[in-house]
Amino acid sequence: MRVEIWTDIACPWCYIGKARFDIGLAAFTRRDHVEVVHRSFELNPQAENGTAPIIDAVAAQYGRTREQQIAREEQASAMARSVGLDYRIGGRVFGNTFDIHRLLHFAKTRGLQVELMDLAFRVNFADERSVYDRETLVGLAVEAGLNEAETREVLGNPDAYAEEVRADERLAAELGASGVPFFVLNRRYGVSGVQPAETFTQALEQAWADRSAA
Repeated sequence: MRVEIWTDIACPWCYIGKARFDIGLAAFTRRDHVEVVHRSFELNPQAENGTAPIIDAVAAQYGRTREQQIAREEQASAMARSVGLDYRIGGRVFGNTFDIHRLLHFAKTRGLQVELMDLAFRVNFADERSVYDRETLVGLAVEAGLNEAETREVLGNPDAYAEEVRADERLAAELGASGVPFFVLNRRYGVSGVQPAETFTQALEQAWADRSAA
């Protein structure tokens, strides 16, 4: 059985949703038969690269007051802590994640995509370091196990893995995804947003039962 997951490193709900999915998958008795495919989604493809404070930028984007956005960040922080994730408030910056997605596709070719994704999420939300900084990305890639020279070559070529990112985004649009996280099970069931871990387990069980019946 295949589960496809669309996420963006800049998305707090993706950070939390992935953790909850992992917990739900761990509770699924057929978990060893599940292939998880991570796909790209840009929440803000027109964003500049890591210049504006996240709270002010997102508040302006969605028409919220600064206080309202801080409240949402506090909600996300509490949800993150409930699944064992660190989450700081106030120090992140708003930016363009296209290069991160390209690098994640490169990491996939080396079998290290999940390792790099988890590191990028942690750096962005727990450490509040800029994932839009080239040297930070290179450091994360090396920490994940990627070759430094190859990583720099990918980041230095704007066409490298660009089509793979665009293909993921086209597929998301075809499947009706307008936001992330977005989970698709066997191209038959869709689960969107931050759901309880139990919901993911139930969805996996239902998709597996339908697969077996078919």
